[in-house]
Amino acid sequence: MNSKKELATFAGGCFWCMVEPFDERPGVIQIVSGYTGGHVENPTYEQVCSNTTGHVEAVQITFNPQVMPYEKLVETFWQQIDPTDPGGQFHDRGESYKTAIFYHNEKQRQIAEQSKKELERSGKFSKPIVTEILPASTFYPAEEEHQHYYKKNSYHYRMYKKGSGREDFIKKTWSKQMDKNTLKKKLTPMQYHVTQENGTEPPFQNEYWNNEREGIYVDIITGDVLFSSKDQYDAGCGWPSFTKPVDPYFLEEKLDTSHGMIRTEIRSKLSDAHLGHVFPDGPKDKGGLRYCINSAALKFIPVEEMEEKGYGEYLYLFQ
Repeated sequence: MNSKKELATFAGGCFWCMVEPFDERPGVIQIVSGYTGGHVENPTYEQVCSNTTGHVEAVQITFNPQVMPYEKLVETFWQQIDPTDPGGQFHDRGESYKTAIFYHNEKQRQIAEQSKKELERSGKFSKPIVTEILPASTFYPAEEEHQHYYKKNSYHYRMYKKGSGREDFIKKTWSKQMDKNTLKKKLTPMQYHVTQENGTEPPFQNEYWNNEREGIYVDIITGDVLFSSKDQYDAGCGWPSFTKPVDPYFLEEKLDTSHGMIRTEIRSKLSDAHLGHVFPDGPKDKGGLRYCINSAALKFIPVEEMEEKGYGEYLYLFQ
């Protein structure tokens, strides 16, 4: 596949919270926190926060559109903000925390405008969408201490994101959880037990533990793409094992202290379904992780059916 690079620039309030959702996703090459849209050259954090420079806090993303289409970046952007708030974002108030999409070409403008119209028509928000769509202007990188803050100061970042109200707003607004009765009709007893009751299916007696076909594994409830057969290997444990997810955005890690053990549970972010666990005993040359996942939480889409079933954009995994 030919490597192609484009820029995307989004203002979503505090830029500390706008890096993690895009970072380490397929096709994303680099993310820089900074300031844009104002009239002061090379502004400092203190100047921007004073709301006298005209700048907003923003992130600029370098990405490969053949792997991560601009449409998906815009969709992710909407899922991080309250687009109806004209005075800032959550706990952070003032001009520098306003939301905006800064387009770098006409195609990006059209995609952003269309996405905004679809969000307005969706009825998800009762108030008007006030996020502006503006031409990109000079982008000034922020000070080093603000770059990838979620990694450098992970504890404070988690506390800040929760305390500001952003985390709860995102979960309430974008969750794809279904009520239990609907799920009982949609899922088999084992699928329900695994995904809704944190169950574990029997090893070596499940659908995909020894699958050798090429394709992707999606969330049995939402259809979100989770894993690829390209990253599947035989760990000898009797459950499907993977060295990495296709897109970490769709997964959440949680501490699991059940059964007298300390483990890292893996859940689907949008459906909140229990998937399995991740362990540090995977192949060293592949990163050292083993995602041990229940077949009952997954649906397999063979590569030859991906286009037909709406997953054509992921065919790059097999090219």
